[in-house]
Amino acid sequence: MYEIRLHGRGGQGAVLASKILAKALVEEGKSVKAIPSFGFERRGAPVAAFLRFDDKEIRQTTNIYHPDCIICLDPTLPRAVDIFSGMNLNGIWVQSTKKSLDQIQVPETVSKVGLCDAFGIARNIFGRIITNSIMLGAFAKTTDIVSLDSLSKGMESVAFRDAALEKNIQALQHGYDETKVFDVNKQEAL
Repeated sequence: MYEIRLHGRGGQGAVLASKILAKALVEEGKSVKAIPSFGFERRGAPVAAFLRFDDKEIRQTTNIYHPDCIICLDPTLPRAVDIFSGMNLNGIWVQSTKKSLDQIQVPETVSKVGLCDAFGIARNIFGRIITNSIMLGAFAKTTDIVSLDSLSKGMESVAFRDAALEKNIQALQHGYDETKVFDVNKQEAL
């Protein structure tokens, strides 16, 4: 079983991103559980969403305490929340940031990093910082777990129609194209 924890701030679409990713993985024949985390969140407050998938049926519906992958939709969040809590060894970290690899602190548990200036892309496409579609593109490029085609179908079936769908597919593609992926152990771009 592969487990993903998404971190963001209220209003950035972390929960919606987990639903879209779940639909995309189902499209590719996986068994999936997406678990949103709701509390007293408000716009701008830290939020998390959880997703696990496997080739066989999944019965577990708990939060994810030992993720294989962290997707962080906000560049400031790692300073406010321990997004790496419980992360498995050789984990993958997909981070919204305009910083380069040598400007961020990578935990020892992380072996692969995908960096994407999702805020910059969001401002250009949407005029505001909603980063979920962009970071799904970054996730696809960093992990090769899901295709952009399946993510586009997930967007269409879960959330978006017409012009909003077109803009989000554009954002997905930009996230994919503009993400830089690094092998942390070798300190080199992939």
